[in-house]
Amino acid sequence: MILAAVPRLRAFAISLTGSVDRADDLVQETLLRAWTHFDSFQTGTNLNAWLFTILRNLFRSDYRKRKREVADSDGIYSLCLSSMPEQTGKIELIEVRTALAKLPPEQREALILIGADGLSYEEAAQICGCAVGTIKSRVNRARTHLAKMLLIDGAKGFGPDAETAAVLSRDGVAS
Repeated sequence: MILAAVPRLRAFAISLTGSVDRADDLVQETLLRAWTHFDSFQTGTNLNAWLFTILRNLFRSDYRKRKREVADSDGIYSLCLSSMPEQTGKIELIEVRTALAKLPPEQREALILIGADGLSYEEAAQICGCAVGTIKSRVNRARTHLAKMLLIDGAKGFGPDAETAAVLSRDGVAS
């Protein structure tokens, strides 16, 4: 009975995928799934509907997966990709945590509520039980202290160091 449904499954798969090859793969996967899970089929129900449901679900799962993939058969796109070394980021995270621990508790609390938790100044003021101006002042002082402790001199103090930026720009990755 399963094999009798193959031509209609194939026609449905072609209409979904637009490709005979992908449709054949989809039908084959459907038959395999139906065969291995035949014990879940309820006798007396519509076998064709069960098979078509399996096929449709497999197509949707594959579609969601393919939507996240990038076609790069010649490898040109992947040659342009690079990532920063992880060890630098881990060291910087440790430095930020250490510097945060050295801040006065009120400043650390205000900075975390605003910067990390994403709360508004009004919400942070309500949580801390103080005026909005006090929260703004604490956050400003905390940012200033952190910048001094981490030797950050404006926006240029963020991102890769000069050596890493130079290597990335040589590879044509950074501008």
